[in-house]
Amino acid sequence: MAKKPDFRPPLTDATGKLPPRDTDLEEVVLGACMLEKDAYMNVCDILVPDSFYDPVNQKIFQAITTLGFNQRPIDMMTVTEQLRQDGTLEEVGGAIHITELTARVYSAANVEYHARIIAQKYLARRLIAYASTIETKAFDESNDVDDLLQEAEGQLFDISQTQLKREVTQIDPVINLALEQIQTAANNESGLSGLQTGYTDLDRMTSGWQSSDLIIIAARPAMGKTAFVLSMAKNMAVDYNIPIAIFTLEMANVQLVKRLISNVADLEGEKIKSGQLTNEEWDRLNSRIRTVYSAPLYLDETPGLSITELRTKARRLVREKGVRMIMIDYLQLMNATGLKLGSREQEVSTISRSLKALAKELNIPIIALSQLNRSTETREDKRPVLSDLRESGAIEQDADIVCFIHRPEYYTKSSEDAEGNDIRGLAQLIVAKHRSGAVGDVKLRFVSKYAKFENWEQGYNVLQETLSETPLKLGSKMNNAQLDSPMPPSPFSLGSPLQSGGMPDIMPGPGDADIPF
Repeated sequence: MAKKPDFRPPLTDATGKLPPRDTDLEEVVLGACMLEKDAYMNVCDILVPDSFYDPVNQKIFQAITTLGFNQRPIDMMTVTEQLRQDGTLEEVGGAIHITELTARVYSAANVEYHARIIAQKYLARRLIAYASTIETKAFDESNDVDDLLQEAEGQLFDISQTQLKREVTQIDPVINLALEQIQTAANNESGLSGLQTGYTDLDRMTSGWQSSDLIIIAARPAMGKTAFVLSMAKNMAVDYNIPIAIFTLEMANVQLVKRLISNVADLEGEKIKSGQLTNEEWDRLNSRIRTVYSAPLYLDETPGLSITELRTKARRLVREKGVRMIMIDYLQLMNATGLKLGSREQEVSTISRSLKALAKELNIPIIALSQLNRSTETREDKRPVLSDLRESGAIEQDADIVCFIHRPEYYTKSSEDAEGNDIRGLAQLIVAKHRSGAVGDVKLRFVSKYAKFENWEQGYNVLQETLSETPLKLGSKMNNAQLDSPMPPSPFSLGSPLQSGGMPDIMPGPGDADIPF
């Protein structure tokens, strides 16, 4: 007759300490699962076979898990038979040991509590192994420290994800929360329940960007993805004082801010680069840039940003700066360093899924820009569709809202469409997916020389007339400066705030381009 092998894993680690474990409690849980039919259902979302320290107990729980997955009864006889089919019955001590496990248990009343103790000890062992591995690699000077940090963050993120369990909530408190949000929206003069973007038709369609939503804004190159989110960030941070964080993986902070200056001051990008401005343009720049200094707009230019880095920085921004929305330019430039993935498609899927999880955790909207594949270029109809999203279908699946930027003028090279409609400056924001609302097109106006997007009804011609008459009296709050107020010195002259470090968050100087995390 077979008996249980007298075997235990190594009892000490490299420091000579005993790893956290309780093999007696493991056997009690196994016996309870075979004694009462509901016991396994109470622990199946808490434990996995690796949660058990003793390899014998791991094999037994694997057999129990197989039975549960196949919706078969779990008792002493069925577990014994499953172990026989797995070829591991003799390894665990035979049928006699299975009988001994059930004999040790009189009730399964506390099985869930016991399972949580086992799960905590398993987590502690994983953390010990993780710390030991990182310590060993840190002593090896051939390892790059930055790569090691990324690996450490990835492993810790992987461990933490296994512990994100939420209890079932009865509907009453959720109803109360929903009613509070409805009342808040009703009391809001704009009638929006989410964050206002400054684009009237878009806000009407979405009721503002909603908390915990993942919003994907995709387009082919040169359609104006960065210009759109930058224009929107200006509206939200400057006009509505909403704290915004932008993670720009494609360009440096200073480049981004120069585009912001062009947007705010209605100055051509080439003139911003060269500094060849007329006196009137210097005055306009000095007047309009003042409101941007104190804007709650935070920039990060970390190249190749990993999802674990983003998670750490986003948590800190929300906690310390009160950030209410995050923008990422753009998704395909991120990576999942530290996580073992088989392909780039799996990596993009993991990033997309993690962004959605982060939006839910922080309860803020996250906007991620995305590239489209080349299929739009080969079709007669250049309007993007959901299948054009590049590298992973998971982006479409995980996103709450998917928007495409399409500019017909770019493809037709004409000022009119087939019906004779004027399409100069027309930009269509195509809401192709909206999990909790309508889909459709939002007409915007793209002012290419200022790299900015406006509401369509503002009218570019009206804007030009306004600029020629009273260049400082536009509709935006940013432009409500008084003509008779004293002008500050040129931002490129000695003694100006930009030279003296007067704007650390929005206009970093050389070597100080990132926000202090």
